[in-house]
Amino acid sequence: MNALVIHAPKDLRIERVDTPSPGEDEVVIDIEVGGVCGSDLHYYNHGGFGTVKLREPMILGHEVAGRVTQIGGESTGLAIGDLVAVSPSRPCFQCTYCKESNHNHCENMQFYGSAMPWPHIQGAFRQQLTAKSWQCVKANNITAGEAAIAEPLSVALHATKLAGDMLGKRVLVTGCGPIGILSIIAARRSGAAQIVATDITDNALKFAVQCGADEVFNVARSPDSLEPFMQGKGYFDVMYECSGNVQALTGGIAALRPKATAMQLGLGGDMTLPMMQLTAKEISLRGSFRFHSEFATAIELMSAGLVDVKPLITHSMPFNDVVAAFDLANNREEAMKAQILFQA
Repeated sequence: MNALVIHAPKDLRIERVDTPSPGEDEVVIDIEVGGVCGSDLHYYNHGGFGTVKLREPMILGHEVAGRVTQIGGESTGLAIGDLVAVSPSRPCFQCTYCKESNHNHCENMQFYGSAMPWPHIQGAFRQQLTAKSWQCVKANNITAGEAAIAEPLSVALHATKLAGDMLGKRVLVTGCGPIGILSIIAARRSGAAQIVATDITDNALKFAVQCGADEVFNVARSPDSLEPFMQGKGYFDVMYECSGNVQALTGGIAALRPKATAMQLGLGGDMTLPMMQLTAKEISLRGSFRFHSEFATAIELMSAGLVDVKPLITHSMPFNDVVAAFDLANNREEAMKAQILFQA
């Protein structure tokens, strides 16, 4: 079978790799759709991010869905032909954090397409994938493209859970890439009364409005857009910081009211914090990293028609045109979520 392998920045190749036979608790999946994520773009553009660098060729990808084609002897609950979303989160279930049910902090995490460990964890951008049966969630009443968005939706759901009670809250979302847009959807589904979003491109803000934001601001064109919300002691109860940009974080904190919660999702490296504002306004700053149990919830919400992610899927590209797919995903003025069709 073919897989999508990154060797160095801008060196993306389609290569032949083996498909392992399924073990007793595994299944083989014909991957139909894979979404290009921000981390995939970091490997493609720069060979990594921060201290995480490619040290060997690595199969990319972790947002995938496909059809079950083989089932191991002990795999239960799945049938040949089932459309499944595959969670890339593969904790060990044995370490201290796993035993505390903090699986996203597993000390031995095997997360698809990650250069953090050595050897690297090979990813899921391949025509066939052998996975644990417990990684696979049946995707009923939705398309493979929608099912592949379960992973980024899970990120937003995890952050929303950590943020706490959202009912009637005023919410600020900074950075309207896929995670920011999905955070808008998650916040609205959880009862947010007002959602304001910022970004530096009009295209991203168009999606923010379409997916539930009440008001949007292009802070590249109007850097002082949030100043009215900074009057007094601030305005917003919750912030989702999804850009990883220090200016977005500091500007957002200035617009938060006392006792507010700032959720940091964007990974942009270390940032200087306005500690006096955090202290004086008693703001809770919380990091949010990956997910685990939220993956099944993401599929349930989409399957029940309670969350609609279809507007995010802007482009679907054939597997043999992957470089064009990645270049398109890089263009925020055109794309929101570019997906690769592996069986086309």
